Amino acid sequence: MTRVSYEVDGYSHGNNPIPAVARIGNTVVTGGISGIDLPSGTMPATIEEQSANMFHVAKKVLEQAGAGLNDVIKVTVFLKPDLNRAALNTAWLEHFPDEHSRPVRHVIVNPYLAGGMLIQCEMMAVLDSR
Repeated sequence: MTRVSYEVDGYSHGNNPIPAVARIGNTVVTGGISGIDLPSGTMPATIEEQSANMFHVAKKVLEQAGAGLNDVIKVTVFLKPDLNRAALNTAWLEHFPDEHSRPVRHVIVNPYLAGGMLIQCEMMAVLDSR
């Protein structure tokens, strides 16, 4: 199978030659997704805003590869130290309300998030192969 890489208008990894999302067959994997405000291109100051934006950006990124949040099986979240998970959990429950159909999640504390980021995630999705 051939790997296909996708970009998202208004979202990039700066000058790095990294796509926003890649797909091989029915497997879709994102790069790091931040909580940037896409219309303005700025990083909000609060964890609440960044958490909400992160899922908004994730939807756009996944859509480029033909996926959606319902296809996500695993989410890895990188969080600045000393931030509680309440804002993340609020956004999580908004996007994954069914307790019987949520992706797994792993949170890693990362003091090295750059550019004002307080939170970042990576997602893996599997598309229906039928």
